[in-house]
Amino acid sequence: MNLPNQLTLLRIILILPFLLVLYLDVPYAEYIALAIFVAASLTDMLDGQIARKRNLITDFGKFADPLADKMLVTAAMLWFVEQGQMPAWALLIVIVREFAVSGLRMVASDQGRVIAAGWSGKVKTASTMVCIVLMFLPIPPVVGTACVAVIVAATIWSGVEYFVKNRDCLRDM
Repeated sequence: MNLPNQLTLLRIILILPFLLVLYLDVPYAEYIALAIFVAASLTDMLDGQIARKRNLITDFGKFADPLADKMLVTAAMLWFVEQGQMPAWALLIVIVREFAVSGLRMVASDQGRVIAAGWSGKVKTASTMVCIVLMFLPIPPVVGTACVAVIVAATIWSGVEYFVKNRDCLRDM
């Protein structure tokens, strides 16, 4: 297994200690969880850079990398829902968008097409990661509310963009 794939696997594995620290309520749990979240997020940037630079793009990486991102982000957002920092409907929007875009990609794949990550998807991912980091810090509630709004807006914007740009995939069904 090449280094980018190992980093992707590490990101998936880090979800367990991330959640354990939070649920076992160890001292400074949110700061430790934040450090784990940041480390896991950095593996995402690093594995992508290495894979592109060394031309190590694999089928495993194409499948596991976005899945690892979704698992990590969903784990953090589930925690925020439990803590009352994020409404469940906001998380539902994120999850529905992920399933919808994944479904669109499957339809496109059946047609011999690949839908690459768009600019709005990258903005959504980056803004979501920044907002999650902020939400682990002792911030005023208004900042947390703003973070949820940014996550929801970026999620909807990128989802709509994927479907508008690739609507011809759905017409061919």
